[in-house]
Amino acid sequence: MPFDVNLSLLFTELPLLERPVAAADAGFDAVEFWWPFDSPRPARRDVDAFIGALSFAGVRLTALNFYAGDMAGGERGVLSHPGRAFLDSAEVAAEIGRATGCRVFNALYGNRLAGVEPAVQDDLAIRNLATAARALAGATVVIEPLNARENPDYPIRTAAQAIAVCDRVRAVSARTNVKLLLDVYHLLSGGEDVAGAIDSYAGRIGHVQIADVPGRHQPGTGGLDVEDLLRRLDRAGYRGHVGLEYRPLGPSENSFGWLPRERRRTSYPLKGVL
Repeated sequence: MPFDVNLSLLFTELPLLERPVAAADAGFDAVEFWWPFDSPRPARRDVDAFIGALSFAGVRLTALNFYAGDMAGGERGVLSHPGRAFLDSAEVAAEIGRATGCRVFNALYGNRLAGVEPAVQDDLAIRNLATAARALAGATVVIEPLNARENPDYPIRTAAQAIAVCDRVRAVSARTNVKLLLDVYHLLSGGEDVAGAIDSYAGRIGHVQIADVPGRHQPGTGGLDVEDLLRRLDRAGYRGHVGLEYRPLGPSENSFGWLPRERRRTSYPLKGVL
């Protein structure tokens, strides 16, 4: 099963545009990022520099978050928030997808807002998802549950809730390219039966991310049985990447001892057309 490295959590000791080379030096040829810009519609030069850094390193971008607001300040997406921020970033994400071959785009739902009815936020989220799914018809848009302990204002907390969002998008738009992001760390931290979620939603998982529990560090630092997880995903028919989305204990390059170097590479073209 192919792996990619989340360069918004790993190799953060380096400037962002230097991280793809570091991932390649560590033996990986696929990476993912949270939104790598400060705004939903970044300057042309910043987009070009990001794409150029991936090409220079010889790595493929396999997953990318849409703009998610001020993550450091506690925001967790703008999909359900009034304004143009989500759709603006969706246009930029589609451009990046065409240039890099990226096929997975993560739409963080957004925290509940004071003074806005939850139903109003939910209706907006469905409309925005339907628009993004049409614009990214050759790709997959994923919805990520986050654990309530760390994200108390985020309403999508279980795999079933994320699937319900996907079902609503399908009902209003007939789009079937909105799927579940199975983030093992968040689901286990929220007390979810991950094995049961894999069995229940086989075929509806658009991306997988892993980190050990507790701590959100590399596999081997907690109780996660990675090999059992991979076997379950394989039996369920999942053929996408598994994103390494953990905070390393120690230097990033020293956090991959659990994964033999020969298992870190895949063979994909660097560019594609949505």
